[in-house]
Amino acid sequence: MAKYILKRLIAMVITLWFIITLTFFLMHSIPGSPFNEERATSEAVQENLEKFYQLDQPLIVQYGNYLKSVVTFDFGPSIKKSSQTVNEMLGRGFPISFELGIVTLIVAVISGITLGVIAALRHNGFLDYLAMTIAVLGISIPNFVLATMLIQQLAVNFPIFPVATWSSTMHMVLPTFALATGPMAIIARLTRSSMLEVLTQDYIRTAKAKGLSPVKIIFKHALRNALLPVVTILGSLAASILTGTFVIEKIFAIPGMGKYFVESINQRDYPVIMGTTVFYSSILIIMLFLVDIAYGILDPRIKLHKKEGI
Repeated sequence: MAKYILKRLIAMVITLWFIITLTFFLMHSIPGSPFNEERATSEAVQENLEKFYQLDQPLIVQYGNYLKSVVTFDFGPSIKKSSQTVNEMLGRGFPISFELGIVTLIVAVISGITLGVIAALRHNGFLDYLAMTIAVLGISIPNFVLATMLIQQLAVNFPIFPVATWSSTMHMVLPTFALATGPMAIIARLTRSSMLEVLTQDYIRTAKAKGLSPVKIIFKHALRNALLPVVTILGSLAASILTGTFVIEKIFAIPGMGKYFVESINQRDYPVIMGTTVFYSSILIIMLFLVDIAYGILDPRIKLHKKEGI
């Protein structure tokens, strides 16, 4: 296990380096500079600004300097908001985005597993068809479309939930629902198909023959093995939720990282773009690593398989 973790850590560093490199050169390949919109300033002032932010140096030198800043986790000042550093913006916006992402993930996992189990236990029945209909709708409707529909119906036409701020639990309901619907549908469909397969296994029949209660059979024997495919996709689902918060935060005017990230792209604020990209990439890579560890915990046969070298 220690050898495996070491290999994964090395792979994580290489992956993060690749993301940083790709983002850096793609960002600088776009024609122009962040100061092109400063029409009121002279060329001399623009040259001084580029010198101050080290944008006048060769690209490879800028790349080397940025790698140093990543290692020290100091992303420097924002170009468009010179009074703020990227670290300060991350510290202010990320807790809000993280709260929204975690709540969304919890809601998606719990509701998705519940729908999937109910659908599997009532296979080809009314509840099965109802659960799968909800899942199809959840996958079919993009979260930004669902978000605008929720705002129109539940905040404008019927002012039940507040929007455009982040100060109470009620403000979390609509954005959480908009973000959780898609992942919930994926988890529900995957749980249903996995449960249907597990329920036909010999050890389930043996458990029934021993007289175990249906609840114990489902939750102790069937559900644990049925959740393995769900755990496998949790990393990618977490990635989609965290990156999806950028658009949803903009729609609901939530003061999280989405606000800074979208503005930085429009304004070509290089330090903010790179800082948020590196920060979120690190989190997602770590989450994928934790998913692999959780997969081994849920299925001890994976450890045994490695140990025996089969």
